[in-house]
Amino acid sequence: MVISYVRRAYSSFAAHVFDIPPRLMAFMFFLILLFLPLAGISSSKMSVLIYANIFAIFAVSWDLLVGRTGQISLGHALLFGIGGYSSALLFKYYGLPTWITIPAAMLFSILVSLLIGFPCLRVKGPYLALVTMAVPLIIQLTFKWGPLYSIFGGDTGIRDLPRFFDLILIREQRISVYYLTLLLLFISSVIIYKIANSKTGIVFISILDDEVASKACGINITKYKLMSFVISGLFASLAGCIHAHVLEGVDPSMFSLTISFFAVIMTFLGGIGTIYGPIVGSYIYSVLDSFVLPELPKLLERFNVDITSAFESAKLLIFTLIVLILVIKWPRGVARFTTDKLKDLEEARDLDERGPRIWKTYKKKKK
Repeated sequence: MVISYVRRAYSSFAAHVFDIPPRLMAFMFFLILLFLPLAGISSSKMSVLIYANIFAIFAVSWDLLVGRTGQISLGHALLFGIGGYSSALLFKYYGLPTWITIPAAMLFSILVSLLIGFPCLRVKGPYLALVTMAVPLIIQLTFKWGPLYSIFGGDTGIRDLPRFFDLILIREQRISVYYLTLLLLFISSVIIYKIANSKTGIVFISILDDEVASKACGINITKYKLMSFVISGLFASLAGCIHAHVLEGVDPSMFSLTISFFAVIMTFLGGIGTIYGPIVGSYIYSVLDSFVLPELPKLLERFNVDITSAFESAKLLIFTLIVLILVIKWPRGVARFTTDKLKDLEEARDLDERGPRIWKTYKKKKK
C-alpha cells in the first residue's frame, strides 16, 4: 500500500511539477528558501529575508488589485498601515495577544476597504490613482498632527509591541520568525493564486481587458471591483501586522508613499499580473537594497566622489531607474521573462509514462 502511494505521488509530481520547467524552478526556489537558515547565515541577513517575505505578501496583494483588475492604486500603504496600527492599538489599550490582534486587524481592514472602496472606485484610471494616493497622506497627517495625536502616538507612534516567539533566544527567534513569514507568504500566495485562476479571477481579467464589454455581459462591475479591493486589503493588512510585530512598533511612516512604491517596484521587477512575479521582485529588491547598493558609495569614494550623505534619499530614485531600464528591456518583468524562456524547454511526457492515475484522469476528462 505504501509503495503504491509513493508511486502515485511520484507520478503526480512528475506530471504537474517535474515536467513543467517553470513549476520545477519555483519548487527548487522554495526548497532553497526552506533550507537557507541551515546554512548558518548571520542575524542581519536573516532580517533581510524576513522583510523580503513580508513585503512579498504586500506586493502580491497589490498585484491582485492592479495586475488582475486594472484598478491603479498608489495608496496601498493605507491598508498596510491600517493593519499594523489596528494590531498595535488592540494590544496597547486592551492587552490582547498577537494571535487575536492580527486576525481582528485583518477583519477591520475589510471594513476599511469597503468604506474607501465605494467612493474610490467611482473614478477610473489616473483619477483613481490620485485619490488612492491622497487618502493615506491625509491619514498620515491626521495621526501626526490631528486631535488623535495622543491616541496614535504622534511622530513616534506606538512602541514595545510583543515580538513573535518572545520566550526563545534571539538567534532561534529570528529563524522562527523567518519560517513563520515564509509559511504565511506561501499560504497567502497560494490563496491569491487560486482566486486569480478561479471563475472570479476570470471575471477580474475580463474587467481588466474591457470593462464596458464585461458590463454588457451582465457582470456586476462594482461588486467584483470591491471584491478585489477587499481581498487585496486583507493580505496587505496581514503584511502590515507582521511588520509591526517584527519591528516591535508602528509609526505614521507606514502610510507613506514610499511604502506604496515598494509594492509597485517589486511587482514590476518580477512581472505584473503573475502572482509569482512580486515574490521574485521582493527578493531582487531586498538583495539590491541590502547587499549591492550599499557598496556603491564605497566604490565611488575611490574616485574621490562622496555621495554618502545623499545616498539614502536618492535610493528610491535609483530603484525607479532600475525598474525603467528593466521595463524597457523586459516589459513583462524578470520572472515572466524567465518562465517564458523555460516553457520553450518543456517537453510533454507520454501519458502512459506518467502512471495509471494520470491516464485515468485524462480519459475521464476526454469523455
